[in-house]
Amino acid sequence: MSNIHTSNNKNTLIISLGDPAGIGTEIVLKALASKHLNQNIKPLLVGCKNNIFQTYSKLIDHGFTNIPDPKKLDIIDIPLEKKIIPGIVDKNSGSASFKWLINATNLILEGKGNSLVTAPISKIAWHKAGHKFTGQTELLGKLTNKKTSMLFTAISPKNGWRFNTLLATTHIPLEQINNYLTKELITYKLDTLLTFCRKFNKNPLIHIAGLNPHAGEEGTIGIEEQKLLIPIINEWKKDNPDITINGPIPPDSCWISSADAWSRISTTNNAPDGILALYHDQGLIPVKLIAFDEAVNTTLGLPFIRTSPDHGTALDIAGKFKARETSMIAAMNNAWLLAN
Repeated sequence: MSNIHTSNNKNTLIISLGDPAGIGTEIVLKALASKHLNQNIKPLLVGCKNNIFQTYSKLIDHGFTNIPDPKKLDIIDIPLEKKIIPGIVDKNSGSASFKWLINATNLILEGKGNSLVTAPISKIAWHKAGHKFTGQTELLGKLTNKKTSMLFTAISPKNGWRFNTLLATTHIPLEQINNYLTKELITYKLDTLLTFCRKFNKNPLIHIAGLNPHAGEEGTIGIEEQKLLIPIINEWKKDNPDITINGPIPPDSCWISSADAWSRISTTNNAPDGILALYHDQGLIPVKLIAFDEAVNTTLGLPFIRTSPDHGTALDIAGKFKARETSMIAAMNNAWLLAN
């Protein structure tokens, strides 16, 4: 491991390498080689040093000649206990990624960096290793004793417009969503979304999606909009009179103006600064369709900035060195930007 200077870490990104059976190490090394990466960033990798060197050698063999030499990188070495087969997740890969994230979190809490970037993990592998968390977001909330929120943010490469979607609920079964959607939760999520959007626009436009088809059609296709969402929105408007909030908007049309703003040469005024989705896939399907390679999973509510690519471990291409690093680059750049 290289010497790690702790006196001034405002540019240091602590990077947990994710599941070693996936594409985490590959996309991190590719991202560090990219000309699109903010050159102020100083990476501190948390993972298996031997695995990093092996991945580097294989990338060179596959023609990626500009990959940074691991000898020149700062690495916290937590060796793999057993050999990992690319594309095959098991308790050993789950145990490794869990340990790496724990150590990376401790480093940032100790002030060794200004933000945390996490490569994808396998929830199945975590469960096989005995770690019953539904994701990295939930573990980070437990480690810091903080109430977290999952937001996906992306910057359009065509016009620089920032696209934000916050999830009211995350990794829970579909049948349980109604039990989680309370006045307190939705109000808190709207406040959280507003605070984030105000980093970029003093008076942002907020949209909130409906739960039912056609946003309930005035109660004919579900009563959640009439009984829960509309009263909450009306009360929130009174508490935030300078903010325009539209909704509940039918989910099948809620992201249309965002898709339009994303693809235009110049943005339009009717595109929202932030959208509140009520459950995981309601928000993630349009986010990935609109901005898959650019979107970044950002955890709000932590005492530090944490970002991650918006995709998973990509086990089907692990070890084939075909993975795109675009979302990891975006995760690193956004972590540095938000922290500084």
